[in-house]
Amino acid sequence: MLNFIYYPVSAILWFWHKIFGAVLGPSNGIGWALSVIFLVFTLRAVLYRPFVKQIRTQRQMQEFQPQIKALQKKYKGDRQRLALEMQKLQKEHGFNPVAGCLPVLLQAPVFIGLFHVLRSFNRTGSMAHVPFMGSTAPMTIEENRNTANYVFSVDDVRSFLDAKLFGAPLSSMLTQTQGQLAAFGHVDKVDIALVAVPLMIIASVATHFTARASVSRQSATAAANPQSAMMNKLVLWVFPLGVLVGGPFLPVAILLYWLSNNGWTLVQQHYVFGKIALEEEAKKKESLERRGSNAPKPGARPDNPKGRKPGQLNTAAGSESVTAGDESVDGSQPEVDLAKPSTGSTPKTPKSSGGEPSRQRVGKAQSNTAKSKSTRGSRKKR
Repeated sequence: MLNFIYYPVSAILWFWHKIFGAVLGPSNGIGWALSVIFLVFTLRAVLYRPFVKQIRTQRQMQEFQPQIKALQKKYKGDRQRLALEMQKLQKEHGFNPVAGCLPVLLQAPVFIGLFHVLRSFNRTGSMAHVPFMGSTAPMTIEENRNTANYVFSVDDVRSFLDAKLFGAPLSSMLTQTQGQLAAFGHVDKVDIALVAVPLMIIASVATHFTARASVSRQSATAAANPQSAMMNKLVLWVFPLGVLVGGPFLPVAILLYWLSNNGWTLVQQHYVFGKIALEEEAKKKESLERRGSNAPKPGARPDNPKGRKPGQLNTAAGSESVTAGDESVDGSQPEVDLAKPSTGSTPKTPKSSGGEPSRQRVGKAQSNTAKSKSTRGSRKKR
């Protein structure tokens, strides 16, 4: 049913086994262990971009947590409206919560595929009755050693069953009976425990520190959320404890997978978080530089938004030239309406630009007065 997962996983494992087997020998336990470890590295390298997307999405969700809480409070009794507003918020800021779960969802079938392929190397006795194995009857030791396993040939199956890591077969478990261990030759449970128990402890500790590295980078708002706090406790303590409790039921090769997967995650988290921190630092620096370039220099006048000339002042009615005494600021003569003098005031004699009375205008006024007097005198004589 899940052959579309089993065949690719077994093909990657086969590829690395051919490389390390050519150097260390086809039945060498260290060569097979390295094949499992590099299988993990290959799959995690393929999932690197989704992992980065997951980290960025998680940080975005932490930043918008106050807005999300406000929406939840506002539309507490209207789930449909809340869903619409959440979709609108996600669309406006370009983040998708599903992307944060994608790497985990992709790793789950890989883990199942690897577990199945490794368990399929040893299908003797009661193990043949496991439903997802596809077998309906128990197999003998000889039948198992002469049966191909997906892309692995019969010789590959035999080399895997003969391979031992410091005396422990890679496909063996602490919970297997002595009859089941007979498929690997003369193997004692103590030999398996000496390898499996340290791997269980190291894998459990690695799981804890991987979770701690992720939790330590959460924002204060996200950490204060009750749901996030509960999830943090699970990943910090329950998951590592689960590795210890479930370790005896896992093959040695799966423990290697778990340890190398957590080791990769720990290093990758440090690299990705450091890269994102540098990007954010560069954005802040660029923003400060942009503000500094737009700000006026010390001692310089700010820009005139209305385009007024230097020296031109504003009044309440708008932009007008303000006169000083009888002169305008620009030095031009004011216009004087002699026909309509102001009440109770004597019209002032206009002044020239030099401040003296205009002789030309006074002379014209005297000549006009003399003419009018002579005209009146001539009329009286008549």
